[in-house]
Amino acid sequence: MKIKPTSLKQIAELLQAEFVGDENLMLTGINEIHVVKPGDIVFTDHPKYYDKALNSPASAVIINQKVSCPEGKGLIISDNPFTDFNRLINLFNPYDLNDHAVGNNVSIGQNTFIHPTAVIGNNVTIGDNVVIHPNVTIYNNTVIGNNVIIHANSVIGADGFYYKNRGDSFERLISGGGVIIEDFVEIGALTTIDRGVTEMTRIGAHTKIDNHVQIGHDTSVGNHCLFAAHVAVAGCVNIGNNVTLWGQVGVASGLNIADNVTVLAQSGVGKDLEEGKTYFGSPAEEARTKMKEIASLKNLPKIIAELAQK
Repeated sequence: MKIKPTSLKQIAELLQAEFVGDENLMLTGINEIHVVKPGDIVFTDHPKYYDKALNSPASAVIINQKVSCPEGKGLIISDNPFTDFNRLINLFNPYDLNDHAVGNNVSIGQNTFIHPTAVIGNNVTIGDNVVIHPNVTIYNNTVIGNNVIIHANSVIGADGFYYKNRGDSFERLISGGGVIIEDFVEIGALTTIDRGVTEMTRIGAHTKIDNHVQIGHDTSVGNHCLFAAHVAVAGCVNIGNNVTLWGQVGVASGLNIADNVTVLAQSGVGKDLEEGKTYFGSPAEEARTKMKEIASLKNLPKIIAELAQK
């Protein structure tokens, strides 16, 4: 998420926190660790992830421990980095609630049909030849390309499901990103696509998504993908081109699914998947291997009985 250039000292003052590093270091973005770039601020609040944050491309790290500051970077010492990261998102990109059917700063292309019951948020761009069916909700900061179809009751751009357990409550990480839906995408009824926390959730061109599908925050879906009903993809997943996920497939967060992968119905994906292969089962493995394992299990009672007779 881009912000107006702001110095390390100014950021620390906004958070009323101590800082280490060049007070004039200019910061130009706020991002999570998996998408940070030079100029960005990132946070870490667990020793397990200190090194990853400190050695990332980020220019500044909000951290809850005084550690050695890498050359050229800045540190902001915080009792609660998660909360302070939220504060920065609110300060630089506050969510503007929309109380009209069509919000402010909305651009709608030619030959586009939007049902009167649909709700369009602020800062939304919709291309040409788009059809948006009844009761669709499109939140702020969404970009929809040309020749897109969104069926009834779908929700584009709701908050990401990202919480920190505080013991007696859960603190939500504020979603300050958006959603990009590229050309020729079709989205079924009652499907939800969450916006990114700091960047954009993306659905690639010519991808077709069935009813009752969930796509998590900051996930990137490639071109020409096919997702059947009840697929659930967690946040921060990278999915390549020409990927097929059949019904009720679940994908855990932070994984990579390469191009030309097929995952058969009711599979649970818990690791990265290699290009051009077909997977099945939970945990998902190459389909042929997994099916042989299942077939072998059918013989297990017979084998046990034979062993018992010896």
